[in-house]
Amino acid sequence: MSGERELIQKCVPRLIRWYAACRRVLPWRQEPTPYHVWISEIMLQQTRIEAVLGYYERFLRELPTVEALAAVEEDRLLKLWEGLGYYSRARNLKKAAQLLVEQYGGELPRTAAELKKLPGIGDYTAGAIASIAYGQPEPAVDGNVLRVLARILASPEDIMQPAVRTRFASLLREQYPSGEDAALLTEGIMELGETLCIPNGEPRCELCPVRACCRACLSGTVERYPVKSPPRERRIEQRTVLLLRCGGRYAIRKRADRGLLAGLWEFPNEKGVYSAGEIGERLTEQGAQVLGCEPCGAARHAFTHVEWHMSGYLVDCAAEWGGFVWASPARIAADYSIPAAFRFYQSRMEAEA
Repeated sequence: MSGERELIQKCVPRLIRWYAACRRVLPWRQEPTPYHVWISEIMLQQTRIEAVLGYYERFLRELPTVEALAAVEEDRLLKLWEGLGYYSRARNLKKAAQLLVEQYGGELPRTAAELKKLPGIGDYTAGAIASIAYGQPEPAVDGNVLRVLARILASPEDIMQPAVRTRFASLLREQYPSGEDAALLTEGIMELGETLCIPNGEPRCELCPVRACCRACLSGTVERYPVKSPPRERRIEQRTVLLLRCGGRYAIRKRADRGLLAGLWEFPNEKGVYSAGEIGERLTEQGAQVLGCEPCGAARHAFTHVEWHMSGYLVDCAAEWGGFVWASPARIAADYSIPAAFRFYQSRMEAEA
């Protein structure tokens, strides 16, 4: 569109000056080494900053270097990641760390092209590491950046389309500075989208450093942008979750190595909705000696493409059985990575202890 390059060119120095003066204090900004930037950016994918803060500091205390990450046992890695979701991110971190140790001397590459050769690093993360840690003139285009640019340009294009993301990245790249300003610009656009040019609620245009060159603001049409196609509806899946208890110890099992929540620990559960009587019969057929079975509540959990609607039962057993791992609530909390999908039932278990 006409004038887009000139518009972005005007915005770049304003964003840099604003961010340099107004940036929030966040742990990964205090010492933006390549390793720190990498870990923070992977954690922040589809996750709120507030949720990441504690995880980031605990993770770095235990795994302060690429070498430590490459050597960590997977169960321990997943326990450190417990609750952040999208556990493939953690596994890819370890795979990439092992490659870095084996092929790169434990150092992250300096260019986006080389960074993208590592597991779990795509265009956005490569751009963030290259610009923030190394001062390379490389944009990092995520949802915040797409929203900010769509409003600045008053773009009628659907930002969910890959071609639009590519075009916006190209427009930005043409105007990108090098050195410290590259880092300031990358962080500045993200900061603007997180704090002022927000996705939900009224954007705080009166405080925006680029309002004088934002087409949507100037035309009073901010609410029209960005144009975004609706997400695909999630498939609903009914599940019955069992808190199997024997003498203060509860049964957990490890999920398969592939598929949803691969390799994590869970409370036994089955697809479908069952009555207490049906659960008692099914467990008896499987070899359990059931002493009692009572409902322990309903919960829901949304994944990207599926939503679990869960009902649960607390089942007292006369003996441990079934090849499960049986452990106390304290031991489960300390040593086993239980995904957030089962958080409600883990809380019920702990309340019963």
